[in-house]
Amino acid sequence: MSELSGKVALVTGVSGAGQVGMAVAEAFANNGARLAIAARNRDKIEGRARELGAGGVRVLSIAADLTDERQADEAIERTVREYGRLDVLVNLAGGLTRYKPAVEHTTGDWRQEIDNNLLSAFLCSRAAFGPMRESGGGSIINFARAGQPQANMVAYNCAKAGIEALTRTLALEGRDARIRVNAVAPGLVDTQSNIEAMRPKDLSHWTRREDIARVTLFLASDASAGVTGEVLAVTGWGI
Repeated sequence: MSELSGKVALVTGVSGAGQVGMAVAEAFANNGARLAIAARNRDKIEGRARELGAGGVRVLSIAADLTDERQADEAIERTVREYGRLDVLVNLAGGLTRYKPAVEHTTGDWRQEIDNNLLSAFLCSRAAFGPMRESGGGSIINFARAGQPQANMVAYNCAKAGIEALTRTLALEGRDARIRVNAVAPGLVDTQSNIEAMRPKDLSHWTRREDIARVTLFLASDASAGVTGEVLAVTGWGI
């Protein structure tokens, strides 16, 4: 039996073919999940849905700006309408888009990073609590970052610190409803965008997208039934 057989999962941030979101969505699809995927760009999310569905997997694509309260609520509602329940939410929407010294960050830069990485996870998680409670529980998986804060990433660093606080808070508030909440904290990942930006000569110490996907699959499955409120660092050999 596949690890997610019978479970309904929504994975956000599934836009680029060479990114973590797509790797997670593929792992879920290959392990029996009834799948919904979400991202802001309609063309990209529909393209990813076609790729995932080519093997016969049922995939619901949702184009939504998950920093918007109404659209985040609708993403959860559409998933529940389509499949009748929601068992797993993976909050992968976000990423680093502002890289410059803290004194050069504008309030617009700050809001952009905080909203994309932290607000989106809060809004989707809040909306998911009701359906998960009604169906007897579920698993929410957020994405933090491994290691210490780095220079030139002040808003992103603060957003990811907030993800850890959000994860532990929701885990406490979800325990009586059997809603588990954990976070994955990747190291430097071999995404297409990272490789293109950094042009490394050696990827041997980088975290692989597939490794991130496997850990996320574990947290989504019943194999991790005793795990909640944890942040799991996945750093590959770049310890």
